[in-house]
Amino acid sequence: MPRTAPTPPAARERDAAGLSALDRFARYLSGEKGKSPATRDAYLADAQLLLTLAGDTPLDALGPRDIRGFVRQMKQRGHDARSIARRLSAWRTWYRVLMRETGLAENPVEAIKAPRAEKKLPRPVGVDDTAAFLDAMPDDDPLALRDRAMYELAYSGGLRVSELVGASVGDFTDGGSMLTVLGKGGKMRQVPVGQAAREAVDAWLVVRGPMAVGEETALFLNRYGQRMTTRAVQLRLAEWSTRLGLPDRLHPHRLRHACASHFLQSSGDLRATQELLGHSSIATTQVYTQLDFQRLAAVYDAAHPRAKAK
Repeated sequence: MPRTAPTPPAARERDAAGLSALDRFARYLSGEKGKSPATRDAYLADAQLLLTLAGDTPLDALGPRDIRGFVRQMKQRGHDARSIARRLSAWRTWYRVLMRETGLAENPVEAIKAPRAEKKLPRPVGVDDTAAFLDAMPDDDPLALRDRAMYELAYSGGLRVSELVGASVGDFTDGGSMLTVLGKGGKMRQVPVGQAAREAVDAWLVVRGPMAVGEETALFLNRYGQRMTTRAVQLRLAEWSTRLGLPDRLHPHRLRHACASHFLQSSGDLRATQELLGHSSIATTQVYTQLDFQRLAAVYDAAHPRAKAK
């Protein structure tokens, strides 16, 4: 049988009510917080990690200096910034529960900041490559017409995949030149529909009617006449990438990135790009200016006679 790691002393400590600190956290997550089983297990695993790092030191004896040391250990073991941030969040919540239920005096995690996550730039798809992909999609069956309309619309308006599958037939306005979408946080916005996207949607709507089940209003339907799921959209795009022999696999979010970077490169208007994408903060949109700078640097290196030393 595989050997299991010994339970740290801090995990075995029980209070007058017979509950360990871990028991209290599990009860909180299952009851008051109502977390799903998967989330609950993840939080408890994070709590168990803290107990392991603490070793013989009781939870009420840990201070901010100890927590910072644990953060350093996690970084040395290769834990990325996002996972460290999640663990700190779980620990912080756990201590709050203990302070409320056991009278613990201090939360040593409260003021600890997670390491800053490195911003990963989206991989851009070139204008010509995007156009070639969309133009190569066939129009010989209803599902191909649907897929082309989906991807043209995603690229035209910089739509998230959730916005794409959430769209309904009645969401078009101004003669079909605008589409109202429901974005993150329940925020509504209008996005322009380009000519190519409009033509692709019109071609799809011709065959959509007979496919719809009952009073289904979804713009894009699966083969059973019901609203598409985000996973289905992702799988279909991956399938088309393979079928059309693309060297680089596409997914819906890359079409959104392509729209953003191509629009910003042509317009130079950061605020308009923010509006188009539905970003609540312009700092999120500014990642595309970095993409543009990368492109500028590459062009400069290739073209400027004094770019490289002889």
